[in-house]
Amino acid sequence: MIDTSRALLLIAVMSAVTMLLRFLPFVLFSKSTPKPILYLGEVLPYSIMAMLVVYCLRNTSVLETPHGLPEAVSVAVVILLHKWKHSTLLSILGGTLCYMLFVQVIL
Repeated sequence: MIDTSRALLLIAVMSAVTMLLRFLPFVLFSKSTPKPILYLGEVLPYSIMAMLVVYCLRNTSVLETPHGLPEAVSVAVVILLHKWKHSTLLSILGGTLCYMLFVQVIL
Protein backbone atom coordinates (compact mmCIF):
# COMPACT_ATOMS: atom_id res chain seq x y z
CA MET A 1 0.00 0.00 0.00
CA ILE A 2 1.07 3.58 -0.60
CA ASP A 3 1.44 5.76 2.46
CA THR A 4 -0.08 9.24 2.61
CA SER A 5 3.10 11.23 1.95
CA ARG A 6 3.93 9.15 -1.13
CA ALA A 7 0.37 9.52 -2.45
CA LEU A 8 0.50 13.30 -1.98
CA LEU A 9 3.87 13.44 -3.73
CA LEU A 10 2.48 11.45 -6.67
CA ILE A 11 -0.53 13.75 -6.90
CA ALA A 12 1.74 16.82 -6.80
CA VAL A 13 3.98 15.47 -9.57
CA MET A 14 1.01 14.51 -11.76
CA SER A 15 -0.54 17.95 -11.20
CA ALA A 16 2.71 19.71 -12.10
CA VAL A 17 3.13 17.68 -15.30
CA THR A 18 -0.50 18.30 -16.28
CA MET A 19 -0.14 22.05 -15.69
CA LEU A 20 3.12 22.11 -17.66
CA LEU A 21 1.50 20.35 -20.60
CA ARG A 22 -1.49 22.71 -20.49
CA PHE A 23 0.58 25.91 -20.31
CA LEU A 24 3.40 24.87 -22.67
CA PRO A 25 1.57 25.76 -25.93
CA PHE A 26 0.86 29.27 -24.65
CA VAL A 27 4.53 29.75 -23.78
CA LEU A 28 5.82 28.30 -27.06
CA PHE A 29 3.36 30.13 -29.32
CA SER A 30 3.07 33.43 -27.43
CA LYS A 31 4.24 35.53 -30.39
CA SER A 32 2.57 33.81 -33.34
CA THR A 33 0.94 30.47 -34.00
CA PRO A 34 2.49 28.40 -36.80
CA LYS A 35 0.32 27.74 -39.87
CA PRO A 36 0.20 23.93 -39.38
CA ILE A 37 -1.22 24.43 -35.88
CA LEU A 38 -3.86 26.84 -37.19
CA TYR A 39 -4.74 24.34 -39.93
CA LEU A 40 -5.12 21.53 -37.37
CA GLY A 41 -7.35 23.80 -35.29
CA GLU A 42 -9.66 24.14 -38.28
CA VAL A 43 -9.86 20.51 -39.42
CA LEU A 44 -9.52 18.45 -36.23
CA PRO A 45 -12.96 19.21 -34.74
CA TYR A 46 -14.71 17.85 -37.84
CA SER A 47 -12.51 14.78 -38.05
CA ILE A 48 -12.99 14.06 -34.35
CA MET A 49 -16.77 14.27 -34.75
CA ALA A 50 -16.60 11.90 -37.73
CA MET A 51 -14.55 9.43 -35.68
CA LEU A 52 -17.10 9.63 -32.85
CA VAL A 53 -19.92 8.83 -35.27
CA VAL A 54 -18.01 5.83 -36.60
CA TYR A 55 -17.22 4.72 -33.04
CA CYS A 56 -20.84 5.03 -31.92
CA LEU A 57 -22.27 3.17 -34.90
CA ARG A 58 -19.59 0.48 -35.27
CA ASN A 59 -21.59 -2.31 -33.55
CA THR A 60 -24.94 -1.54 -35.17
CA SER A 61 -26.41 -4.68 -36.67
CA VAL A 62 -28.78 -4.07 -39.56
CA LEU A 63 -29.43 -7.80 -40.03
CA GLU A 64 -30.94 -8.37 -36.58
CA THR A 65 -33.98 -6.83 -34.93
CA PRO A 66 -34.40 -3.80 -34.53
CA HIS A 67 -32.29 -3.42 -37.71
CA GLY A 68 -30.50 -0.27 -36.58
CA LEU A 69 -33.73 1.69 -36.21
CA PRO A 70 -32.85 3.36 -32.86
CA GLU A 71 -29.47 4.44 -34.21
CA ALA A 72 -30.89 5.74 -37.50
CA VAL A 73 -33.65 7.73 -35.80
CA SER A 74 -31.23 9.14 -33.24
CA VAL A 75 -28.77 10.23 -35.93
CA ALA A 76 -31.66 11.91 -37.77
CA VAL A 77 -32.70 13.68 -34.56
CA VAL A 78 -29.14 14.93 -34.05
CA ILE A 79 -28.96 16.25 -37.63
CA LEU A 80 -32.39 17.90 -37.48
CA LEU A 81 -31.75 19.51 -34.08
CA HIS A 82 -28.40 20.81 -35.21
CA LYS A 83 -29.82 22.25 -38.44
CA TRP A 84 -32.69 23.82 -36.51
CA LYS A 85 -30.94 25.32 -33.45
CA HIS A 86 -27.22 25.19 -34.38
CA SER A 87 -26.42 24.02 -30.87
CA THR A 88 -23.98 21.14 -30.52
CA LEU A 89 -24.92 20.49 -26.90
CA LEU A 90 -28.64 20.39 -27.69
CA SER A 91 -28.00 18.07 -30.64
CA ILE A 92 -25.95 15.62 -28.58
CA LEU A 93 -28.40 15.65 -25.67
CA GLY A 94 -31.40 15.26 -27.97
CA GLY A 95 -29.86 12.35 -29.86
CA THR A 96 -28.79 10.63 -26.66
CA LEU A 97 -32.24 11.08 -25.12
CA CYS A 98 -33.91 9.75 -28.27
CA TYR A 99 -31.63 6.69 -28.35
CA MET A 100 -32.13 5.95 -24.64
CA LEU A 101 -35.91 6.24 -25.00
CA PHE A 102 -35.83 3.84 -27.94
CA VAL A 103 -33.61 1.28 -26.22
CA GLN A 104 -35.02 1.47 -22.69
CA VAL A 105 -38.72 2.22 -23.20
CA ILE A 106 -39.89 1.42 -26.72
CA LEU A 107 -37.86 -1.67 -27.66
